[in-house]
Amino acid sequence: MIKQGNIVDIANRRIYKGEIHIENGKITNIVEKEHHVAHYIIPGFVDAHIHIESSMLVPSEFARLAVLHGTVATVSDPHEIANVLGVKGVEFMIENGKKVPLKFNFGAPSCVPATSFESAGAVIDSDDIKELMAKPEIKYLAEMMNYPGVLFDDEEVLKKINWAKHYNKPIDGHAPGLRGDDITKYISAGISTDHECFTYDEALEKLQKGMKVIIREGSAAKNFEALIPLLDTHFENMMFCSDDKHPDDLLLGHINELCARAVAKGNDVFKVLQVACENPVKHYKLDVGQLQIGDAADFAVVEDLTNLNVLETYIDGLCVASGEVSHIESVPFEILNNFHTTPKSVLDFQVKATKSKIRVIEALDGELVTNELIEENLVKDGNLVSNIESDILKMTVVNRYQDEAPAMAFIKNFGLKEGAIASSVGHDSHNIIAVGVSDEAICKAVNLLIANKGGICAVSDSAAHVVSLPVAGIMSAKTGWEIGKEYAALDKLAKKMGSTLRAPYMTLSFMALLVIPSLKLSDQGLFNGTTFSFTSLEV
Repeated sequence: MIKQGNIVDIANRRIYKGEIHIENGKITNIVEKEHHVAHYIIPGFVDAHIHIESSMLVPSEFARLAVLHGTVATVSDPHEIANVLGVKGVEFMIENGKKVPLKFNFGAPSCVPATSFESAGAVIDSDDIKELMAKPEIKYLAEMMNYPGVLFDDEEVLKKINWAKHYNKPIDGHAPGLRGDDITKYISAGISTDHECFTYDEALEKLQKGMKVIIREGSAAKNFEALIPLLDTHFENMMFCSDDKHPDDLLLGHINELCARAVAKGNDVFKVLQVACENPVKHYKLDVGQLQIGDAADFAVVEDLTNLNVLETYIDGLCVASGEVSHIESVPFEILNNFHTTPKSVLDFQVKATKSKIRVIEALDGELVTNELIEENLVKDGNLVSNIESDILKMTVVNRYQDEAPAMAFIKNFGLKEGAIASSVGHDSHNIIAVGVSDEAICKAVNLLIANKGGICAVSDSAAHVVSLPVAGIMSAKTGWEIGKEYAALDKLAKKMGSTLRAPYMTLSFMALLVIPSLKLSDQGLFNGTTFSFTSLEV
């Protein structure tokens, strides 16, 4: 096969008219040659850090959407399904991903469970990490969220890191807000990347100390605007990622969107494409072509270098997408799950009032971090209840692996005026998490998810809508187009019920993520992510 176009040579910073010769999935020759083709040929995009599970799609279905946007590979941390099913879940992701052309590069989840302050469905210890790191399909040790364990030389944490070093595989970081001597020690442990930088200064310090910084722009956490000014001078040590991408957003775009935004801000297109296409391949030693003779024929054909509108995507010389048509077919797969809790009663969600003030989680739109507020409570019949007027709503996390009493808290900025929303996508242990205006609504939402063995839902006095997620309680068995449409409708309903958040379900899913400060809720109780300890609801 011969493909003509304006070839973008990132390594040599030049664009020239030419044709690419492809045989058996490899580039056998690149010839500089005049032609009248207007489009551009660039290396395919790589998402440098993503949890495929957060798209609510299994890898094979994720691939069908991602290739429409020029994505040829991902660096994927399967710790979401690992927290539900352990090593068996990781193996499911690897095997399902192998059934399609997109190049999934999975890591060994380093923190399962993420902390000892929550109930997960499985444990992956250092012996499991040893076995996983020996697999050729495992490319790296996935994000080391337990940074206190690194700082205090936790034996089990260091064993996991040492197995990655033994197999000469990179170690991903996760250190939001870590600065000074702490980040210096964290890096010295061998941790080489971070996608959790929230500010310019934080990212700059990490870059100056030798880390690679990954600019994240997902459905909930959005750090592009804060970090993109660093690209011009630090492009050699930066990458792009989405981290968590909901299906409706994936229908619209992927890493190509970040490239277009970066170019629109005046960044040199060669630097932008190096960040998006080349740097992840080099850092993680991926088998992904870079438009060089002898490479795998992995590339995207784009209309121009401004909007980067993708016309075609090729992986190993195979055209996997053209226009709005994905040429990857759906494949059969086994449905695995781990969901054992039984229906709850309204009484389970009641909280007796003993003091006049409560700690409140302040959710921040577009951020994973939260603030801790001290607010006046609202009491009815001796119980703490949601205060719709001040937007301080009751929240619960329910252990989905066994029957336990629900954990209760209050949260601000969800804005609901009626009903409740709930999700069994609750990072990282994926227990059931719900927010609502009344105990009755919360109970109804939680029980709807229990009946479906996982999903996301919205309930009101008159209706109940659920998107079922039967695969580990976090992924759909449907196509991306189907689940994207269903999710978009549910998102619209949550906003009709009053939510002012851009992505209410994505934000909800992170309110149990204890490794991100400052106040969160696990199934075991209210948690201070700054002191890494439980705290009281009432003050």
